[in-house]
Amino acid sequence: MLPDKFLQNLPSDIKPSDFDRILPTTFRVNTLKSDFETIKSKLDFEYTVHDGAFITNHPLRQIQELDIYKKGEIYVQGLSSMLPPIILDPKPNEIILDICSAPGSKTSQMAALMQNTGQIIANDNSRIRIYKLEANLKNLGVTNTTIINTSGQTLWQKYPDYFDKALVDVPCSMEGRFSSLDPKSYKDWSPAKVKELAQLQKFLLRSAFGCTKPGGTIVYSTCTLNTRENEQVIEWLLEKEKDRIELISTQRINPSPIMEGFFVAKLRKI
Repeated sequence: MLPDKFLQNLPSDIKPSDFDRILPTTFRVNTLKSDFETIKSKLDFEYTVHDGAFITNHPLRQIQELDIYKKGEIYVQGLSSMLPPIILDPKPNEIILDICSAPGSKTSQMAALMQNTGQIIANDNSRIRIYKLEANLKNLGVTNTTIINTSGQTLWQKYPDYFDKALVDVPCSMEGRFSSLDPKSYKDWSPAKVKELAQLQKFLLRSAFGCTKPGGTIVYSTCTLNTRENEQVIEWLLEKEKDRIELISTQRINPSPIMEGFFVAKLRKI
């Protein structure tokens, strides 16, 4: 049973029954190593295609045994998780910050969009997660990325007004991934944790703001649903920086049979 306090604060357009699902496996083509038609020709199981990504009920473990997976030609990633890099729209030869990058899903996606040109600074404050990030980027053929292991909240001191764009995909309470059929998905949730995470998210977002050049773009994203970690974090930064930043767009992806819930906001530093 999903936590009562979580259900009480659900946005009005999301129903408890929306969480009665186990998400299928979804993956994208790593264009640094292959292309859509080549991967399509190598698949021998049922799938559908959604915005260039593959959706299947084929067991994840069997996909992980495929040569195309082991060689880094495909990457397993949620459909909603693929949206923030697309919205940030990193271009070849730009300098990009990924402030909370491990395990590298969005980092590698951005590297592919940039055709391995320019530079991505991929930061994470966890040494253990850094190892996974390094392994993933190496397997996927990413060469335009420098990995650093430090506190994202203080990066603005080292890189003031430095990046063309910044991705702020923050640690969150992961409400968008909850499944009523999988108690593990929500066992660690609590209102206190939401409050604690919201404070961290504010500092990470403001640090990324400080790191970004005037005129640059910042994308903030979570895989959670509550306003405290989403809209209120954006409102806090808009209030703190006032005339120095503007909100371009926000997008909320509600939980569905194929997509986890997600929140994405795009901002511009003035």
